Amino acid sequence: MTPGARLQAAIDLLDEIGGSAVPADRLVGNYFRSRRYAGSKDRRAVSEMVYDVIRRRGEYAWAAGGTGSRQLALAHLMSRPDAGAAAVANLFDGAKYCPGELNAEEQALLAAMTGSWGGAPAWAAGNYPEWLAPSLTRRFGADLEGEMSAMGARADVDLRVNVLKTDAARVAASLAKDDIATTPGALAPTALRLADRRSLANHPLYQSGAIEIQDEGSQLVALLCAARAGQQVVDYCAGAGGKSLALAAGMGNKGQIFAFDNNPRRMRPLRERLQRAGARNIQLHALADAAARKVLADLRGKADRVLLDVPCSGSGAWRRNPESKWRLSPEQLEHFGRTQTEILNLAAPLVAPGGRLIYATCSILMEENEDRIEAFLAEQSGFEVLSISEVWADTLGGDAPCDDPYLRLTPARHGTDGFFLAVLQRKQT
Repeated sequence: MTPGARLQAAIDLLDEIGGSAVPADRLVGNYFRSRRYAGSKDRRAVSEMVYDVIRRRGEYAWAAGGTGSRQLALAHLMSRPDAGAAAVANLFDGAKYCPGELNAEEQALLAAMTGSWGGAPAWAAGNYPEWLAPSLTRRFGADLEGEMSAMGARADVDLRVNVLKTDAARVAASLAKDDIATTPGALAPTALRLADRRSLANHPLYQSGAIEIQDEGSQLVALLCAARAGQQVVDYCAGAGGKSLALAAGMGNKGQIFAFDNNPRRMRPLRERLQRAGARNIQLHALADAAARKVLADLRGKADRVLLDVPCSGSGAWRRNPESKWRLSPEQLEHFGRTQTEILNLAAPLVAPGGRLIYATCSILMEENEDRIEAFLAEQSGFEVLSISEVWADTLGGDAPCDDPYLRLTPARHGTDGFFLAVLQRKQT
């Protein structure tokens, strides 16, 4: 592909991503699967351009005065240290497979972007939606700029070692023999971080179930449930089951894990993952089924642990899904809040006296985190918050990496995705 053809491919993809709810990585993958002529260098160049535009859309849109794909592409090109207006304009030559020639407005824009772009407002420079500025400032205060900068970087690839089959030292040594370097997790004893991004889907360790791909923060959520062998555990929003698998490993396959989700399609991959991981104590239930409702009724007041990894904005995972920050709306955030409250109220009766209700999100927004817990506790006097320092010391040993009472993880401070965790205990009656 010529440089102009690569540019047009990026513009086409940005158009498609901007008008779709499908994850960007899936759209990019589909695009190249139907264009086999594109070589690996072409795919890399186009993908890097697309994701740079998505990650830096705030500053590019501010500089370009709009969010059209051609405008954003121009801003991307002019942001490079070696950018030159004439060279950029030449890419828009109207040749076959290349972008059409710049119109008068675009030519003026190109001239205006020559030189420094200083003066962008904080939301544009930080690359987050303007309407979220009050929420993010409330959460991070003076640390907002640094937090958003870290959220704009690419995420590392973390592995969870399946302790049902092996341990971290053996996995690290085995990977090293294949020239795959890792470092131990900074917080989770089950975590290894790849030194270089690569796919391990076909590696024997992955195929045998010895490892799973899972962010270290997500691993901590499962570990801090402190589920013990022989207990009854409910994973109420199990999804594809990553935390259920981690819970099963921590419990040594002893006890029962009841994994529920309202979307059976999300749970389909879990059956294969269970077999691969050697997890034998997980029951799968679709919440809409009558059988699942009976199981929930039977569990009422009996569960030792109830994990609520609730649907949320996914703002803690903006490093991985940068397009989601631009798709989020105030109405969607309000909807997530209502859903989170509903799930809390539905699941709380399952907890046994002395048992724990664990509320988790991959969100950095207080509207989905602290606000939800405080509202719940205002109505549910039968629960109390356990300090995360206490839970951490009992479960992992040492000091928690954040202040009480909740676990709050961010890329800037902890090198993980953004996570929130509250551990609530049902009072003895």
